[in-house]
Amino acid sequence: MIEISALKSPINNQLAITGSKSESNRLLLLNQLFENVLKLENVSNSEDSQLMQKALANKTDLIDIHHAGTAMRFLTAYFSIQEGKKVTLTGSERMKQRPIKVLVDALNELGAEISYQENEGYPPLSIFGKKLNKKSITIPSNISSQYITALCLIGTKLKNGLTINLDGKIISVPYIQMTIQLLNKVGIEAKFEGNTIQIPFTENIKVQTLQVESDWSSASYYYSLIALSKNSQIKISTYFEDSLQGDSSLQHIYADNFGVTSSFENGILKLKNDENFIPKPFVELNLINTPDIAQTIAATCVGLKMKCNLTGLETLKIKETDRLVALKNELEKFGAIVIITNDSLMIDGYHDFQKIPTLATYNDHRMAMCMAPLAQIHSIRIENEMVVEKSYPTFWEDWKQLGFEIKSI
Repeated sequence: MIEISALKSPINNQLAITGSKSESNRLLLLNQLFENVLKLENVSNSEDSQLMQKALANKTDLIDIHHAGTAMRFLTAYFSIQEGKKVTLTGSERMKQRPIKVLVDALNELGAEISYQENEGYPPLSIFGKKLNKKSITIPSNISSQYITALCLIGTKLKNGLTINLDGKIISVPYIQMTIQLLNKVGIEAKFEGNTIQIPFTENIKVQTLQVESDWSSASYYYSLIALSKNSQIKISTYFEDSLQGDSSLQHIYADNFGVTSSFENGILKLKNDENFIPKPFVELNLINTPDIAQTIAATCVGLKMKCNLTGLETLKIKETDRLVALKNELEKFGAIVIITNDSLMIDGYHDFQKIPTLATYNDHRMAMCMAPLAQIHSIRIENEMVVEKSYPTFWEDWKQLGFEIKSI
């Protein structure tokens, strides 16, 4: 457990954050599919991306990806097309509780040979790689975008290409768009129009160097920190104004609701307080396209004692933990009155609280990081703080660089 106390002076620092986990894992798998013709710069140093690289290099028949959900989805699809190769794909106890049936059903319908070793619909999986010949699939669209992305990535190597028909209302659209844009960027003519995705078979892509943009969800903690600080600014790299990442909508969300402005110069993103900002009494946001920043926004509202209604959060229940329940449990330690449904979180008011809150992390990296900025309001304690290694291993070192006193308890 660690204890963090508020800074005694305004923030004026610069930090470097490594590449987006989402972009890195997509590009790592693409690079493997196309025989390593991509030179990738600024790849994420997250545990998830390291596990992805390790799994792709693994020559054994047992692949353990621990808590890495993205790797589980992407690798299920990848190993399904490795003809003649048999693997067992497993993970942590929490991973064995995270559903994967929709993706497995889709791959098996395309001709894959995947079965469950323990519970129906959940890892661990037994996968025997085969040649997939069917060229179209229809799947529900209100599912994790990672299932859809996994199919898009391997579709590039199916001889007939792949058409994916999405049935119903699509959630997490920006993550699907990111996948399509990355495919386009390396020279693959993928298309996403309406509820249809078309992925052409692509034999080769040209040798090229790509710089992975830094992670916008990691930037969210600094948006929150500036929102909870006064007369402060921070510069972080490497970020682009024309980002592929949906979480770049942080710029507008935090400017409109919390008075944090964003500006760019040569890949450096500068965040600072807007001196003329007038706070709103109530924040209402539909985060269906950006669920990964919901925890940060909820914590920011608590730090500023703002009421809010955040909707579009149905995917939070199947992440590293049930994030809606976790948020309710932990934010109530700050006196917040929190109401959750299956897809929403409302903060309806506040009680006084006295003692230093001790915050659980639920083996969820984002629970640790989204709570950290609240140290600007009140000293806090965070259990199992090294869970941040999943996506942002240097998080606490960066916070010490900002001047925070962080001590072990």
